[in-house]
Amino acid sequence: MRCPACCCSVRHFSKRFCRRYCSDVRPAEIPNVSIQITEPRSGQEVAFSVRLLVILTVLTLAPSLLILVTCFLRFSIVLDFIKRALSLQQVPPTAVLNGIAFFMTLFIMWPTFSQIYNNSFKPLSDGEIEIETAIRNAEEPVRVFMERQIGRDTSSLNMFMGMAKLPKPSNWSDVPTYVLIPSYILHELTVAFKIGVILYIPFIIIDMVVASILMSMGMMMLPPVQISMPFKLMLFVLVDGWGLLTTQLFNSVLR
Repeated sequence: MRCPACCCSVRHFSKRFCRRYCSDVRPAEIPNVSIQITEPRSGQEVAFSVRLLVILTVLTLAPSLLILVTCFLRFSIVLDFIKRALSLQQVPPTAVLNGIAFFMTLFIMWPTFSQIYNNSFKPLSDGEIEIETAIRNAEEPVRVFMERQIGRDTSSLNMFMGMAKLPKPSNWSDVPTYVLIPSYILHELTVAFKIGVILYIPFIIIDMVVASILMSMGMMMLPPVQISMPFKLMLFVLVDGWGLLTTQLFNSVLR
């Protein structure tokens, strides 16, 4: 049977009750969103539009900036190296390794982020400084961090300065930010691969020993990785591999 008031299907209904029940049901209200595009009437409106475009661009590139101008790049590469050195394919998942690298990066970069908030974001939100000043104040702590990581290893910095046809800098203030960032990225890649090679050495030795034993026993059809992986895992657990790895990564950044 169907209700004559709302045509809903019911077994036993009272017409009066069903109308009262159906009158309490209200359709979902969807807000009306309108966008109005007008031509700028003054230079101030044009500048505001450009600022808004810059802010949206920075927000879009924020994940890339987090990866490239922080120690996340080094941590993620080293963690992936240790996963491959242990001959692990699916454990731990890549998302878990990236999450570990992210929170380790947050731990290391927290003082830098605090300086950016106190010197740039908070004064800008309070209306005390302009957006240009806020960008310069946010740029300075990140530059200091990258400069401290590069340190005396200025080979990548000199290479990019030469490619940009700029004179050799006498101090860090002479290095433009667009040169400092790629120099820092290349430096982090080099450091991460050096750490990865050092991590690979003991596990390669175990693979070579297991492969030699299997060949001497005539078991050439058995993959050496299946035999060596449990031994590598036991070695990694016995020496507290995760603790040593985390400590050395922190020391490499906070030196």
